[in-house]
Amino acid sequence: MTQLSYHDLQVGDPLPELRPAPIDRATLAHFAGASGDDNPIHIDIDFARRAGMPDVFAHGMLGMAYLGRLLTGWVPQSALRSFSVRFVSITHLGNQPVLTGQVVEKFEQDGEHRVGVEVQMANQFGETKILGTAVIALAQ
Repeated sequence: MTQLSYHDLQVGDPLPELRPAPIDRATLAHFAGASGDDNPIHIDIDFARRAGMPDVFAHGMLGMAYLGRLLTGWVPQSALRSFSVRFVSITHLGNQPVLTGQVVEKFEQDGEHRVGVEVQMANQFGETKILGTAVIALAQ
């Protein structure tokens, strides 16, 4: 990770794209164990089918975690001032997350130089799964 400065960034600058491995059952099981979110809709195909779904699907928070990796691969975690997301659609098994972002504003607040960024998780087909925003403090 290179040290970014406020003056080096411009509105419209992209964040480096992140493409983790496609979603599979092992990923869902590991995330369920690590997060404590063992909702059966994400790990039990029989339960998912009884709920009207064709199969299990990814936890929304797994996608948010990937977006967090996108951000902390770009700046140190200590630079984050806020981070929020909106879940748009289900991430199915076999979907490969494609995480992108861009700088959308520059401003000063609380004596800090900050940038606002918009982030997105889509799949390999370009279907949006999660939209988010973050505010990041940067050195001049």
